[in-house]
Amino acid sequence: MCVIKRVLESNSVVAGGGSVEVALSVYLDDFARTLGSREQLAIAEFSEALQIIPKVLALNAAKDATELLAKLRVFHNAAQKCKDGDDEKKKALKYSGLELMNGKVRDNLKNGVIEPSMSKVKSLKFATEAAITILRIDDMIRLAKPN
Repeated sequence: MCVIKRVLESNSVVAGGGSVEVALSVYLDDFARTLGSREQLAIAEFSEALQIIPKVLALNAAKDATELLAKLRVFHNAAQKCKDGDDEKKKALKYSGLELMNGKVRDNLKNGVIEPSMSKVKSLKFATEAAITILRIDDMIRLAKPN
């Protein structure tokens, strides 16, 4: 019920199965290459961190995460590089996500694997804010040894 509520509130959905994270990762990698400062490193690391979500999805399904993630990146890169006059099939690659029953990459939007966009945006914002908060701590964080 909560998912339906979120969809109705945001009035939009996005493809699931790691699609958004990989698409954002590919976009940020390309953007990072345009910079010439230390910001490039931070953006590239953030891009790499986004890939953890589809990687964990694949590992939890006992699939080859490296191969699936590589395929996803190729599909999303092709979708982002296509021009307005290009083939519709290439444009549809932007909805590519993981299908973990058979360990393949497919069009998750067409197959009904969707998420509320509001939930996706909020989770990315909260995770980013948590990372920034930890980075702002000036002291070393150390776990206490159990007695």
